[in-house]
Amino acid sequence: MATKISVPGEQITNKSAKPNLTNDNPDLATIFPEELAGWHGYIEWEQYAERRKKASEILTKYKEKFTPIPEFQFQPLPNTNPILIGHRWKEYHAVLGPTLKEIPSESWAIVQKEKAPDMIHVLDFPYNGEPPRDKLMQHKMTPNEYHFVRNHGGIPTIDKAAYKLTIGGLVNKPQTLSLADLQDPNKFEPVELTVTLQCSGTRRIEQIHEYPGDGDELINAPWGEGAISTARYRGVSLKKVLKYCGGMKDDVKHVEFIGADTYFKKLNVFNYAVSVPRRKVEAVNEVLLAWEMNGEPLPAIHGAPLRVVVTGFIGARSCKWVLRINALSEPSYGPVQRQEYLYYGPQIGKQNVLFSNGFSIQEMPVASAIMSPNDKQVIVHEGKIDITGWAYSGGGRWIERVDVSANGGHTWLQCSPDDMTEK
Repeated sequence: MATKISVPGEQITNKSAKPNLTNDNPDLATIFPEELAGWHGYIEWEQYAERRKKASEILTKYKEKFTPIPEFQFQPLPNTNPILIGHRWKEYHAVLGPTLKEIPSESWAIVQKEKAPDMIHVLDFPYNGEPPRDKLMQHKMTPNEYHFVRNHGGIPTIDKAAYKLTIGGLVNKPQTLSLADLQDPNKFEPVELTVTLQCSGTRRIEQIHEYPGDGDELINAPWGEGAISTARYRGVSLKKVLKYCGGMKDDVKHVEFIGADTYFKKLNVFNYAVSVPRRKVEAVNEVLLAWEMNGEPLPAIHGAPLRVVVTGFIGARSCKWVLRINALSEPSYGPVQRQEYLYYGPQIGKQNVLFSNGFSIQEMPVASAIMSPNDKQVIVHEGKIDITGWAYSGGGRWIERVDVSANGGHTWLQCSPDDMTEK
Protein backbone atom coordinates (compact mmCIF):
# COMPACT_ATOMS: atom_id res chain seq x y z
CA MET A 1 0.00 0.00 0.00
CA ALA A 2 1.17 3.50 -0.74
CA THR A 3 3.07 5.40 1.93
CA LYS A 4 1.18 8.31 3.39
CA ILE A 5 2.40 11.81 2.63
CA SER A 6 0.35 14.73 3.86
CA VAL A 7 0.66 18.41 3.19
CA PRO A 8 3.14 19.62 5.82
CA GLY A 9 1.82 22.17 8.25
CA GLU A 10 4.66 24.61 8.76
CA GLN A 11 5.15 27.04 5.88
CA ILE A 12 8.63 28.28 5.02
CA THR A 13 9.12 31.45 3.02
CA ASN A 14 11.92 31.75 0.55
CA LYS A 15 13.29 34.73 2.47
CA SER A 16 14.31 32.41 5.28
CA ALA A 17 16.36 30.36 2.81
CA LYS A 18 18.09 33.21 0.98
CA PRO A 19 21.76 32.32 0.41
CA ASN A 20 24.45 34.28 2.25
CA LEU A 21 26.98 33.90 -0.56
CA THR A 22 27.23 36.62 -3.18
CA ASN A 23 29.58 37.89 -5.84
CA ASP A 24 29.63 41.65 -6.45
CA ASN A 25 32.02 41.60 -9.41
CA PRO A 26 30.42 44.18 -11.78
CA ASP A 27 31.93 42.48 -14.84
CA LEU A 28 29.81 39.36 -14.38
CA ALA A 29 26.73 41.04 -15.89
CA THR A 30 28.57 41.30 -19.20
CA ILE A 31 30.35 37.94 -18.88
CA PHE A 32 27.05 36.11 -18.31
CA PRO A 33 24.53 38.27 -20.19
CA GLU A 34 20.92 37.84 -21.18
CA GLU A 35 21.58 38.19 -24.90
CA LEU A 36 18.05 38.11 -26.28
CA ALA A 37 15.45 40.78 -25.61
CA GLY A 38 12.30 39.27 -24.14
CA TRP A 39 14.14 36.16 -22.86
CA HIS A 40 14.53 36.89 -19.14
CA GLY A 41 16.34 34.19 -17.21
CA TYR A 42 17.94 32.65 -20.29
CA ILE A 43 21.72 32.59 -20.58
CA GLU A 44 23.31 30.69 -23.44
CA TRP A 45 25.95 28.24 -22.26
CA GLU A 46 26.24 25.53 -24.89
CA GLN A 47 27.59 27.76 -27.65
CA TYR A 48 30.21 29.58 -25.54
CA ALA A 49 32.99 27.35 -24.21
CA GLU A 50 34.85 30.27 -22.61
CA ARG A 51 31.71 31.40 -20.80
CA ARG A 52 31.21 27.93 -19.38
CA LYS A 53 34.88 27.77 -18.39
CA LYS A 54 34.62 31.08 -16.52
CA ALA A 55 31.49 29.93 -14.69
CA SER A 56 33.22 26.70 -13.69
CA GLU A 57 36.22 28.64 -12.38
CA ILE A 58 33.97 30.78 -10.18
CA LEU A 59 32.04 27.78 -8.87
CA THR A 60 35.30 25.97 -8.11
CA LYS A 61 36.63 29.05 -6.27
CA TYR A 62 33.60 28.99 -3.95
CA LYS A 63 33.52 25.20 -3.67
CA GLU A 64 34.35 25.04 0.03
CA LYS A 65 31.77 27.70 0.91
CA PHE A 66 28.76 25.97 -0.65
CA THR A 67 26.35 24.02 1.51
CA PRO A 68 27.96 20.55 1.80
CA ILE A 69 26.68 17.62 -0.24
CA PRO A 70 25.54 14.84 2.11
CA GLU A 71 27.01 11.42 1.34
CA PHE A 72 23.68 9.84 2.27
CA GLN A 73 20.23 11.18 3.13
CA PHE A 74 20.08 9.95 6.73
CA GLN A 75 17.95 12.65 8.35
CA PRO A 76 14.17 12.33 8.67
CA LEU A 77 12.23 14.61 6.35
CA PRO A 78 11.17 17.86 8.00
CA ASN A 79 7.47 18.51 8.58
CA THR A 80 7.55 21.70 6.53
CA ASN A 81 6.23 22.99 3.24
CA PRO A 82 8.53 23.30 1.29
CA ILE A 83 9.86 19.98 2.52
CA LEU A 84 13.41 20.63 1.32
CA ILE A 85 15.34 23.80 0.48
CA GLY A 86 17.76 23.89 -2.45
CA HIS A 87 20.46 25.86 -0.63
CA ARG A 88 23.37 24.73 -2.81
CA TRP A 89 21.54 25.41 -6.08
CA LYS A 90 20.67 28.93 -4.92
CA GLU A 91 24.30 29.52 -3.94
CA TYR A 92 25.45 28.52 -7.41
CA HIS A 93 23.25 31.25 -8.86
CA ALA A 94 24.31 33.84 -6.27
CA VAL A 95 28.04 33.59 -6.97
CA LEU A 96 27.63 33.90 -10.76
CA GLY A 97 26.50 37.49 -10.48
CA PRO A 98 23.52 39.75 -11.10
CA THR A 99 21.97 38.03 -14.12
CA LEU A 100 21.52 34.80 -12.14
CA LYS A 101 21.31 35.64 -8.45
CA GLU A 102 17.62 36.66 -8.46
CA ILE A 103 16.43 33.67 -10.51
CA PRO A 104 15.62 31.53 -7.42
CA SER A 105 13.42 34.21 -5.83
CA GLU A 106 11.78 35.07 -9.16
CA SER A 107 11.08 31.40 -9.79
CA TRP A 108 9.50 31.04 -6.36
CA ALA A 109 7.24 34.02 -7.11
CA ILE A 110 6.02 32.18 -10.23
CA VAL A 111 5.32 29.08 -8.11
CA GLN A 112 3.20 31.20 -5.77
CA LYS A 113 1.32 32.73 -8.70
CA GLU A 114 0.66 29.66 -10.82
CA LYS A 115 0.30 26.83 -8.30
CA ALA A 116 -2.45 26.12 -5.77
CA PRO A 117 -1.83 27.15 -2.14
CA ASP A 118 -2.00 23.54 -0.93
CA MET A 119 0.54 22.13 -3.38
CA ILE A 120 3.19 19.98 -1.71
CA HIS A 121 6.48 21.79 -2.38
CA VAL A 122 8.85 18.84 -2.39
CA LEU A 123 11.86 21.06 -3.19
CA ASP A 124 11.67 24.84 -3.39
CA PHE A 125 14.50 25.36 -5.92
CA PRO A 126 14.80 24.11 -8.53
CA TYR A 127 11.09 23.71 -8.02
CA ASN A 128 9.66 20.23 -7.53
CA GLY A 129 6.02 20.03 -6.48
CA GLU A 130 3.12 17.58 -6.44
CA PRO A 131 -0.60 17.89 -5.67
CA PRO A 132 -2.20 16.56 -2.49
CA ARG A 133 -3.51 13.03 -2.95
CA ASP A 134 -7.19 14.00 -2.93
CA LYS A 135 -6.69 16.77 -5.51
CA LEU A 136 -4.90 14.43 -7.90
CA MET A 137 -7.80 11.98 -7.75
CA GLN A 138 -10.59 14.55 -8.21
CA HIS A 139 -10.36 14.95 -11.98
CA LYS A 140 -9.57 12.90 -15.05
CA MET A 141 -7.55 15.88 -16.26
CA THR A 142 -5.26 17.39 -13.68
CA PRO A 143 -5.95 21.14 -13.39
CA ASN A 144 -2.94 23.25 -14.29
CA GLU A 145 -2.63 24.61 -10.78
CA TYR A 146 -2.31 21.05 -9.44
CA HIS A 147 -0.22 19.47 -12.20
CA PHE A 148 3.05 18.20 -10.76
CA VAL A 149 6.27 20.06 -11.62
CA ARG A 150 9.79 18.70 -11.85
CA ASN A 151 12.10 21.53 -12.88
CA HIS A 152 15.87 21.20 -13.18
CA GLY A 153 16.69 24.91 -12.94
CA GLY A 154 15.13 28.33 -12.66
CA ILE A 155 12.04 29.43 -14.59
CA PRO A 156 12.75 31.68 -17.61
CA THR A 157 10.07 34.14 -18.65
CA ILE A 158 9.99 34.45 -22.44
CA ASP A 159 7.92 36.91 -24.46
CA LYS A 160 5.80 35.05 -27.02
CA ALA A 161 6.47 37.71 -29.64
CA ALA A 162 10.23 37.35 -29.17
CA TYR A 163 10.23 33.56 -29.18
CA LYS A 164 12.22 31.68 -31.84
CA LEU A 165 12.81 27.94 -32.24
CA THR A 166 15.93 26.86 -34.12
CA ILE A 167 15.96 23.44 -35.75
CA GLY A 168 19.33 22.22 -36.96
CA GLY A 169 21.89 19.47 -36.85
CA LEU A 170 21.44 16.72 -39.41
CA VAL A 171 18.32 18.06 -41.09
CA ASN A 172 18.25 18.87 -44.78
CA LYS A 173 16.96 22.44 -44.41
CA PRO A 174 17.69 24.05 -41.00
CA GLN A 175 14.98 26.50 -39.96
CA THR A 176 14.26 29.18 -37.39
CA LEU A 177 10.54 29.42 -36.61
CA SER A 178 8.57 31.87 -34.52
CA LEU A 179 5.66 30.84 -32.33
CA ALA A 180 3.37 32.44 -34.91
CA ASP A 181 4.91 30.21 -37.59
CA LEU A 182 4.25 27.09 -35.56
CA GLN A 183 0.67 28.20 -34.85
CA ASP A 184 -0.04 28.98 -38.53
CA PRO A 185 -2.49 26.28 -39.74
CA ASN A 186 -1.35 26.92 -43.31
CA LYS A 187 2.09 25.61 -42.30
CA PHE A 188 1.25 23.02 -39.65
CA GLU A 189 -1.94 21.25 -38.71
CA PRO A 190 -2.64 21.75 -34.98
CA VAL A 191 -2.88 18.61 -32.84
CA GLU A 192 -4.46 17.97 -29.44
CA LEU A 193 -3.30 15.09 -27.27
CA THR A 194 -4.22 13.90 -23.79
CA VAL A 195 -0.93 12.95 -22.16
CA THR A 196 0.02 11.55 -18.77
CA LEU A 197 3.47 12.69 -17.66
CA GLN A 198 5.28 11.02 -14.78
CA CYS A 199 8.55 11.74 -13.03
CA SER A 200 10.77 8.67 -12.85
CA GLY A 201 11.27 9.43 -9.14
CA THR A 202 7.60 8.93 -8.29
CA ARG A 203 7.15 7.24 -4.87
CA ARG A 204 10.80 7.79 -3.90
CA ILE A 205 9.61 8.70 -0.40
CA GLU A 206 8.79 5.03 0.22
CA GLN A 207 12.39 4.12 -0.62
CA ILE A 208 13.76 6.90 1.60
CA HIS A 209 11.67 5.63 4.51
CA GLU A 210 13.15 2.14 4.07
CA TYR A 211 16.82 3.05 3.64
CA PRO A 212 18.87 6.20 3.05
CA GLY A 213 19.48 7.32 -0.51
CA ASP A 214 22.77 8.50 -1.95
CA GLY A 215 23.38 12.21 -1.49
CA ASP A 216 23.74 14.44 -4.55
CA GLU A 217 24.40 18.10 -5.22
CA LEU A 218 20.79 18.32 -6.41
CA ILE A 219 18.77 16.84 -3.57
CA ASN A 220 16.91 13.63 -4.43
CA ALA A 221 13.39 14.98 -4.07
CA PRO A 222 11.22 12.87 -1.73
CA TRP A 223 8.37 12.40 -4.19
CA GLY A 224 5.17 10.81 -2.94
CA GLU A 225 2.55 9.32 -5.23
CA GLY A 226 1.66 12.65 -6.84
CA ALA A 227 4.51 13.07 -9.36
CA ILE A 228 2.13 12.09 -12.14
CA SER A 229 -0.50 14.19 -13.89
CA THR A 230 -2.66 14.18 -17.01
CA ALA A 231 -3.35 17.18 -19.26
CA ARG A 232 -4.70 17.99 -22.70
CA TYR A 233 -1.98 19.63 -24.81
CA ARG A 234 -2.37 21.55 -28.05
CA GLY A 235 0.50 22.11 -30.44
CA VAL A 236 2.06 20.62 -33.55
CA SER A 237 3.62 17.25 -34.25
CA LEU A 238 7.42 17.42 -34.23
CA LYS A 239 7.37 14.87 -37.05
CA LYS A 240 5.59 17.41 -39.27
CA VAL A 241 7.96 20.21 -38.27
CA LEU A 242 10.98 18.09 -39.17
CA LYS A 243 9.34 17.29 -42.49
CA TYR A 244 9.05 21.06 -43.04
CA CYS A 245 12.82 21.15 -42.49
CA GLY A 246 13.33 18.77 -45.41
CA GLY A 247 13.45 15.71 -43.17
CA MET A 248 16.37 14.17 -41.31
CA LYS A 249 19.49 12.72 -42.87
CA ASP A 250 19.95 8.96 -42.95
CA ASP A 251 22.51 8.77 -40.14
CA VAL A 252 20.30 10.48 -37.55
CA LYS A 253 19.78 8.29 -34.47
CA HIS A 254 18.55 10.78 -31.83
CA VAL A 255 16.74 14.12 -31.71
CA GLU A 256 18.00 16.55 -29.07
CA PHE A 257 16.01 19.21 -27.22
CA ILE A 258 17.78 22.14 -25.56
CA GLY A 259 15.96 24.34 -23.06
CA ALA A 260 16.49 27.91 -21.90
CA ASP A 261 16.96 26.96 -18.24
CA THR A 262 20.38 26.80 -16.61
CA TYR A 263 21.53 23.45 -15.23
CA PHE A 264 24.49 22.66 -12.96
CA LYS A 265 26.45 19.43 -12.69
CA LYS A 266 29.61 18.98 -10.60
CA LEU A 267 30.58 22.68 -10.71
CA ASN A 268 29.93 22.94 -14.44
CA VAL A 269 27.09 24.80 -16.08
CA PHE A 270 24.88 23.86 -19.02
CA ASN A 271 21.61 24.54 -20.72
CA TYR A 272 19.17 21.70 -20.10
CA ALA A 273 19.60 19.13 -22.89
CA VAL A 274 18.08 15.70 -23.51
CA SER A 275 17.29 13.52 -26.51
CA VAL A 276 14.95 10.75 -27.67
CA PRO A 277 15.48 8.06 -30.30
CA ARG A 278 14.62 8.85 -33.91
CA ARG A 279 11.94 6.16 -33.98
CA LYS A 280 9.98 8.02 -31.27
CA VAL A 281 9.94 11.26 -33.25
CA GLU A 282 8.94 9.49 -36.47
CA ALA A 283 5.90 7.87 -34.85
CA VAL A 284 2.65 9.71 -35.57
CA ASN A 285 1.87 12.40 -32.97
CA GLU A 286 4.04 10.91 -30.22
CA VAL A 287 6.23 14.00 -29.77
CA LEU A 288 4.43 17.34 -29.62
CA LEU A 289 5.59 20.95 -29.57
CA ALA A 290 2.92 22.36 -27.26
CA TRP A 291 1.83 25.92 -26.49
CA GLU A 292 -1.46 25.17 -24.74
CA MET A 293 -2.32 23.10 -21.66
CA ASN A 294 -5.88 22.20 -20.68
CA GLY A 295 -7.32 24.87 -22.95
CA GLU A 296 -5.14 27.66 -21.54
CA PRO A 297 -1.83 29.17 -22.67
CA LEU A 298 1.05 27.09 -21.37
CA PRO A 299 2.00 28.38 -17.87
CA ALA A 300 5.51 29.73 -17.36
CA ILE A 301 6.28 27.02 -14.81
CA HIS A 302 5.41 24.36 -17.40
CA GLY A 303 7.63 25.73 -20.17
CA ALA A 304 5.90 28.70 -21.81
CA PRO A 305 5.77 29.70 -24.52
CA LEU A 306 6.68 26.29 -26.02
CA ARG A 307 7.63 22.93 -24.61
CA VAL A 308 8.21 19.41 -25.85
CA VAL A 309 5.74 16.72 -24.79
CA VAL A 310 6.99 13.15 -25.30
CA THR A 311 4.23 10.60 -24.78
CA GLY A 312 4.95 7.52 -22.68
CA PHE A 313 8.56 8.49 -21.84
CA ILE A 314 9.94 9.73 -18.53
CA GLY A 315 9.01 13.35 -17.89
CA ALA A 316 12.66 14.46 -18.13
CA ARG A 317 12.53 14.05 -21.93
CA SER A 318 9.67 16.56 -22.25
CA CYS A 319 11.94 19.60 -22.38
CA LYS A 320 10.45 22.92 -21.24
CA TRP A 321 11.28 26.35 -22.72
CA VAL A 322 12.69 24.56 -25.76
CA LEU A 323 14.88 26.86 -27.88
CA ARG A 324 16.81 24.44 -30.12
CA ILE A 325 16.13 21.05 -31.66
CA ASN A 326 19.05 19.16 -33.19
CA ALA A 327 19.05 15.96 -35.20
CA LEU A 328 22.08 13.94 -34.05
CA SER A 329 23.94 10.76 -34.96
CA GLU A 330 24.06 9.77 -31.25
CA PRO A 331 22.34 10.67 -27.97
CA SER A 332 22.72 14.15 -26.50
CA TYR A 333 25.89 14.77 -24.50
CA GLY A 334 23.94 16.78 -21.91
CA PRO A 335 24.51 15.49 -18.36
CA VAL A 336 20.79 14.86 -17.85
CA GLN A 337 21.02 12.40 -20.76
CA ARG A 338 24.44 10.83 -20.15
CA GLN A 339 24.88 11.01 -16.37
CA GLU A 340 21.36 10.88 -14.92
CA TYR A 341 18.16 8.87 -15.41
CA LEU A 342 20.15 5.68 -16.01
CA TYR A 343 19.32 2.03 -15.36
CA TYR A 344 21.99 -0.09 -13.66
CA GLY A 345 22.29 -3.79 -12.98
CA PRO A 346 22.04 -5.27 -9.44
CA GLN A 347 25.82 -5.57 -9.06
CA ILE A 348 26.35 -1.83 -9.51
CA GLY A 349 26.56 0.28 -6.38
CA LYS A 350 28.07 3.53 -5.19
CA GLN A 351 31.45 1.83 -4.84
CA ASN A 352 31.80 0.81 -8.51
CA VAL A 353 29.33 2.84 -10.53
CA LEU A 354 30.33 4.37 -13.86
CA PHE A 355 28.05 6.36 -16.12
CA SER A 356 29.03 4.01 -18.92
CA ASN A 357 27.64 1.07 -16.91
CA GLY A 358 24.11 2.41 -17.20
CA PHE A 359 21.73 2.90 -20.06
CA SER A 360 19.34 5.77 -20.54
CA ILE A 361 15.76 5.50 -19.29
CA GLN A 362 13.32 6.46 -22.01
CA GLU A 363 10.00 4.59 -21.96
CA MET A 364 8.28 4.44 -18.59
CA PRO A 365 7.49 1.02 -17.10
CA VAL A 366 4.16 -0.01 -15.62
CA ALA A 367 3.47 1.86 -12.39
CA SER A 368 0.59 2.26 -9.94
CA ALA A 369 -0.26 3.58 -6.50
CA ILE A 370 -3.10 3.31 -3.99
CA MET A 371 -4.21 6.83 -3.06
CA SER A 372 -6.90 5.97 -0.52
CA PRO A 373 -7.04 4.68 2.10
CA ASN A 374 -3.68 5.85 3.38
CA ASP A 375 -1.08 3.50 4.78
CA LYS A 376 -1.88 2.56 8.41
CA GLN A 377 -5.20 4.40 8.23
CA VAL A 378 -7.83 2.76 10.48
CA ILE A 379 -11.01 1.95 8.54
CA VAL A 380 -14.33 1.05 10.16
CA HIS A 381 -16.21 -1.02 7.58
CA GLU A 382 -18.91 -3.65 7.12
CA GLY A 383 -16.96 -6.04 4.94
CA LYS A 384 -16.01 -3.79 2.03
CA ILE A 385 -13.45 -0.99 1.65
CA ASP A 386 -13.41 1.44 -1.27
CA ILE A 387 -9.95 1.84 -2.75
CA THR A 388 -8.87 4.54 -5.18
CA GLY A 389 -5.61 4.90 -7.01
CA TRP A 390 -3.91 5.36 -10.34
CA ALA A 391 -2.30 2.97 -12.81
CA TYR A 392 -0.05 3.85 -15.73
CA SER A 393 1.24 1.56 -18.45
CA GLY A 394 4.03 3.70 -19.93
CA GLY A 395 4.95 3.88 -23.59
CA GLY A 396 1.83 5.86 -24.44
CA ARG A 397 -0.30 2.70 -24.19
CA TRP A 398 -3.64 2.36 -22.44
CA ILE A 399 -3.81 0.03 -19.44
CA GLU A 400 -5.52 -3.34 -19.96
CA ARG A 401 -6.54 -4.06 -16.39
CA VAL A 402 -5.82 -3.23 -12.73
CA ASP A 403 -5.40 -5.86 -10.00
CA VAL A 404 -5.41 -5.10 -6.28
CA SER A 405 -4.09 -7.19 -3.39
CA ALA A 406 -5.12 -6.71 0.24
CA ASN A 407 -2.64 -9.25 1.66
CA GLY A 408 0.77 -8.34 0.34
CA GLY A 409 0.40 -10.00 -3.04
CA HIS A 410 -0.81 -13.49 -1.99
CA THR A 411 -4.16 -13.07 -3.73
CA TRP A 412 -5.35 -10.51 -6.25
CA LEU A 413 -8.73 -9.04 -7.19
CA GLN A 414 -9.30 -7.52 -10.61
CA CYS A 415 -10.95 -4.10 -10.79
CA SER A 416 -14.15 -3.87 -12.76
CA PRO A 417 -13.69 -1.96 -16.04
CA ASP A 418 -16.64 0.17 -14.94
CA ASP A 419 -14.53 1.44 -12.05
CA MET A 420 -11.67 2.56 -14.32
CA THR A 421 -11.27 5.89 -16.09
CA GLU A 422 -12.99 6.01 -19.46
CA LYS A 423 -10.45 5.98 -22.28
